[in-house]
Amino acid sequence: MAKKAKTEEWKKKRLQDYLEKKRYRYYIFCEGQKTEPQYFTGFKSMIEDNPIYRDMVMIEIEPCAAETMRVISAAEKYVAKNDIKKGQVWCVYDKDSFPSEDFNFVVRRAENLNKENSELHYHAAWSNECIEFWFLLHFAYYTSNNDRTEYISFLNDKFKELGLGKYEKNMEDIFDILMKNGNPKLAIRYAKRIIKEGYGKTPAEIAPGTKVYELVEELAKYLPENLRKRFL
Repeated sequence: MAKKAKTEEWKKKRLQDYLEKKRYRYYIFCEGQKTEPQYFTGFKSMIEDNPIYRDMVMIEIEPCAAETMRVISAAEKYVAKNDIKKGQVWCVYDKDSFPSEDFNFVVRRAENLNKENSELHYHAAWSNECIEFWFLLHFAYYTSNNDRTEYISFLNDKFKELGLGKYEKNMEDIFDILMKNGNPKLAIRYAKRIIKEGYGKTPAEIAPGTKVYELVEELAKYLPENLRKRFL
């Protein structure tokens, strides 16, 4: 038991030493197990290939396979278990058919957590109703409040039009597809416009809408310059 405790202590110290070398730290907790993690892994890979920032930026992506409130709960448990004191914690989650109160709760919970430690900041990167709404904004300004099937249908038509086949959940190259064939900069602009028009409303009332663009803007800062121009 003593040997195991020493091993765990050594691992924890190694982790702390590693973290101290990283100036910018991002912990991304995704409701989905594949679609969202694979999208943000695209950013992670590109940033790690950037010699300017790869030694300064740390990005951890945690698939939660959990809905709304459980995503931020998983984030809190992870932070506590790993004794994380600094960085940005992002909760990426969808509205889908979950109750509005649960959906809005994550934003309120993040705001309360942010009062506890000024160096550890929680963010709610929500989509109403799903991450596919963020994806389709890469191709058009869209404000119809439809369900997931309509957004996927739109993406299917657009992908076929571009000769990309059919949009599928869990596409490993979704980041590359959206960056090369869509317009990330316009997607950010469209998402911001929708949020601005919904000023004063709760996240559940902004339908459709998404704040995923806030995390995208954060990560895009560290991309190689030729790629960064596609976003900012």
